[in-house]
Amino acid sequence: MASTSDSVIASSGQLDELINMDRKEVSLRALSDKSLYELELEQLFGKAWNLLGHESEIPNAGDYVVRPIGEDQVIVARDRDDNIYVSLNVCEHRGMRVALAEQGNSLVHRCIYHGWAYKPNGDFIGAPVPRAKMHGDICEKAELGLKQAKVALYGGLIFATWDQDSPSLEEFLGDAKFYFDMLFNRTDKGLEVLGPPQRARVHTNWKAPAEQSAGDGFHTLTLHRSMLELGVLGDPDGDGSEATMEGINVCANGHALRCIPAEQSFAMVKDMDISKMGYEERLAILPPPGITPELLVELKKHMSEDQIRLLAEAPPQVGGMFPNIGFLFLYAPAPDGTMSSCLALHLFSPKGPEEIEFWTWLFAEKDAPAEMKEKMLRSSVNAVGTTGLYEQDDAETWPHMLKSSKGVHARRNVTMKYQALLGENKPEGWPGGGKVFAGLGKDDTQWEWWCEYHKWMTR
Repeated sequence: MASTSDSVIASSGQLDELINMDRKEVSLRALSDKSLYELELEQLFGKAWNLLGHESEIPNAGDYVVRPIGEDQVIVARDRDDNIYVSLNVCEHRGMRVALAEQGNSLVHRCIYHGWAYKPNGDFIGAPVPRAKMHGDICEKAELGLKQAKVALYGGLIFATWDQDSPSLEEFLGDAKFYFDMLFNRTDKGLEVLGPPQRARVHTNWKAPAEQSAGDGFHTLTLHRSMLELGVLGDPDGDGSEATMEGINVCANGHALRCIPAEQSFAMVKDMDISKMGYEERLAILPPPGITPELLVELKKHMSEDQIRLLAEAPPQVGGMFPNIGFLFLYAPAPDGTMSSCLALHLFSPKGPEEIEFWTWLFAEKDAPAEMKEKMLRSSVNAVGTTGLYEQDDAETWPHMLKSSKGVHARRNVTMKYQALLGENKPEGWPGGGKVFAGLGKDDTQWEWWCEYHKWMTR
C-alpha cells in the first residue's frame, strides 16, 4: 500500500493511502476509519442517488414513510397531485424532527415542539397563533419550508439525492439500465411491496456487504456450502462444485449484475436438456422469477427481443446498485418443497462506521395471483429475509471483517485484495453494454465497485 500509517483522512486527496489503484488493494482500515466515514457522508451519500423505498408503500395522497439518506432522516410523501417529495425531517425552527412515526397518512406534518406545520411537499404552512406571526418578520414563509432532495422514480423505486445539479438517475444507472429494466420494468403494472420492509442492525461497516453485492460469486462455493450440499443451490444431484461460480458478470458505473446461465436454473427444478430449446420455449417452461405464464405476453411489450433472449439464456439474478443496494431475483425452494421465486432488495444503511441498518424489501408483480404472492413471501422470508438462509451466512462474515479492521497490526498491514481478474470477456453476440466478464466469477466487478467508490470520493 502507499502508506501504512494511521493518519487522518483529512481530504479526498488522501484516499490513495487506503486504496492502492495499481496493486488493486484496499487497506482493512477502510472498514472502520471514522474520518473516512465522515467523508463518505459528504461525497457519496450526500451526492449520489439513494434508494428510499417503493412507490407502492405510499399509494394514497398524504401517505408517507420516514427513511435514511446516510445519517440524515427524510420524509418520503405523496401529495394530492400524486407527486412524491423527499423532505429533510428537520424542523426549520429548532431542529426538532417533524415526523416521529415511521409511516402514516397526513396532509399536514406538524412539529410537536412549537407547532410549525408543513405540507407533504415540504412547504411551510405556518406556526400557531397566525395573527402573531410566530415565525417572525425576517424570513418569508416561502423560505421556511423543509429542505428538499431531488427525486426520481425508476421501476417504482424511489431515489433521491441532495445534489440538485447531479446527473439524471438514468445517467447514474448508465449501461446497467439495460439489465435493470429486465427486473423492474417488465410488466404493465410493475412490482409492489409484500408488506413493510424488514430491518435489523448489524455490527459492521456498510462497505462490507455493499462490495459483496457487487457480483461476488466466489463466496458461494464456501460460505453457502451447506446450501449446495442440501440442493438449495445448484443441481441437487450434483456435487456442489465450482460450476455454481460460472456466470456472466456485468458492471457499469459501479452497479453489478450476475447473469446466471439458464442451465443452472433448469437443473434446480427441471430434469431436461434445454440446449436445443428456443428462447420462447424456455420461457414457457420456466418463466423468469416472479413471472406467471399469463404475464409472459407483457414482456414483449416492455422489452426488446435481445432482453427477452437474455432472460431465457442467462438472466440477471443477483447483484447490486451502487453504492449500497443489493438485489436478488431468484428461483427459491418454498416451505412446501416446491419451487417458488423471491424478489428482494437490500439496503445497507450506515449508522456510523461500525454499524448498519439492514433493510429488506420483498416484492411481487402487482398482477400476480394472491396465492402466488403468499407463496413468494414465504419463500423470500425463508431465503433472503433478515433471518433467511442466505443472509444468515452472509451476515456472519461482515462483523468479523470490522473486528479485524480495528486491530492495530491488521489495520496497518493487511489489505483486501482484488487481484484475481478475468479481464473483460464479452461472449460473442452478447446484447448488453457495460464491462462483461464471463467465466468463473472472480474479483472484477467488486474491484470496479471500489474504482467507482474512489471516483466519487475524490470528486
